[in-house]
Amino acid sequence: GKWVVLYFYPLDFTFVCPTEIIAFSDRAKDFKAVGAEILGVSVDSHFTHLAWRNVARNDGGLGQLEYPLVADLNKSIARDYGVLIEDAGIALRGLFIIDPEGVVRAATIHDLPVGRSVDETLRVIKAFQFVAKNGEVCPANWTEGKPTMKADPQGAKSYFKAVNK
Repeated sequence: GKWVVLYFYPLDFTFVCPTEIIAFSDRAKDFKAVGAEILGVSVDSHFTHLAWRNVARNDGGLGQLEYPLVADLNKSIARDYGVLIEDAGIALRGLFIIDPEGVVRAATIHDLPVGRSVDETLRVIKAFQFVAKNGEVCPANWTEGKPTMKADPQGAKSYFKAVNK
C-alpha cells in the first residue's frame, strides 16, 4: 500500500480550486518521493475535468496534471467523507491523509474561500512516517531533522529541556 492524499474541491472552472490543483501537481514528485499518491475529487464529471485540463494554465485552466481527478457526480464520496454541502451540492475543501493500511491519519476541512497548503500536507505525511518508523511523536511545527520526543513523561521532560535552553 501507499500513502494517499485524498482532497476535495468545490467545482471545476472556479477560482481558488485551480491554484490548489496546480500546486499539488507541481509538487507531485515530492509526494511520490515519500511514497504518497494524490487524488483530487469534485462533484463535476470526468468530461468537465477533461475540458478544464484542456485549457492552458495562463487562461485559468489546469493543463497537464501529474495525478488523476475523480468525478463524484452522485456526490457519494464527498458525502461519505463528510464534506458535502447538501444544499449547494458541492464539497468543502476536505483533505484526508490515508496510510498504507487505509486508515485516515489526518483530516482537515476548509470553508470555500481558503486554499490549502501543499507544504503542510507533505510535512504531516513525513511526520506520520517518522512516527511509524521511529516510535517517537512529533511536536507542533515539527519538520525533518527537528527534535522529537518519546511519548512518556521522561521523554517529554527530555524534549522540553533540550528545546527550552
